[in-house]
Amino acid sequence: MPFAGAPLGMGVDLVDMERFRQVLQRRPSMSERVFTPGEREYAGSLADPVPSLAARFAAKEAVMKAMGVGLGAFAFHEVEVRRLPSGQPELVLSGAAVRLAAERAVGSWLVSLTHTATAAAAVVLALS
Repeated sequence: MPFAGAPLGMGVDLVDMERFRQVLQRRPSMSERVFTPGEREYAGSLADPVPSLAARFAAKEAVMKAMGVGLGAFAFHEVEVRRLPSGQPELVLSGAAVRLAAERAVGSWLVSLTHTATAAAAVVLALS
């Protein structure tokens, strides 16, 4: 698939599945703070929502890395991972995340998610 824009930044993140599962069990409110209603709805439709949520959490951190900002630069729920009809993930930003992306001249994103039984990962490319 061709894409427009020069690479501006790349982020990669890896989440340990069991540790993430334990965090969600210990702090159920975390899901509402970190994930959008759409992300929670999609994950909730799966037999095990944790791999989907872990991969989306990795994507949110990878976006921060691609923009060169640290935790707290924007809220996790300001980055949403949606699924296109093809199944391809896409990123939708809001709030402070949109402002930071505009300041950095990010015009589009590429994102890839994957998971195994033990880990979830995301790679994000910020494009001009």
